[in-house]
Amino acid sequence: MDTASSASSLQYLAKLLCDAPEDDGDDEHHSPVNTMTPGSIGPVKKENTGTFQVTSENSKTIWNTEEVPEGSEYDDTWDPREQPEYEILFKQCVGTEDVFFGMSRKDPSTACCEDIVIKIKLPETKNSDITLDIQDKVLDLRTPKKKLLLHLPYHVDSKNGKARFFSEEETLEVTLRVLREFDFINFG
Repeated sequence: MDTASSASSLQYLAKLLCDAPEDDGDDEHHSPVNTMTPGSIGPVKKENTGTFQVTSENSKTIWNTEEVPEGSEYDDTWDPREQPEYEILFKQCVGTEDVFFGMSRKDPSTACCEDIVIKIKLPETKNSDITLDIQDKVLDLRTPKKKLLLHLPYHVDSKNGKARFFSEEETLEVTLRVLREFDFINFG
């Protein structure tokens, strides 16, 4: 029985290799094997010549606003200002029930933190020279000599953050509340 199925398989393969599409009738330059492509296998496919429609409200736009990543409007690759040194820290509110009794499900990971603290070194900068813009996932800081575009690891409450400039240390400290979905760790 195996020989009958293998013989029929060979016959199908021979038919596939010998049945070439008809060209201009010039068989000298084209052999049946050379004109075969992987697209020649199987039923003949109809070519889709239809046009696609743009579902945008404004027909002159070339992309949807949902397709553009948040914060890309701040990207400026041609800006010659250097990026300042910065450090991202995570802060959580811990009480005695967390430390001594272990009553909550909090652990030291960033998943349990309530705030993000960003410390940015700004040497030779005055408080009045700093421009700070905070969006839900982007921090944009600009001074005459430095520029920082930072994509934040979590969504933050951009309306209720705090920023303090320590002129002695030449450091700007920005504290932002993390917005999280409630889960088994963050439940209230």
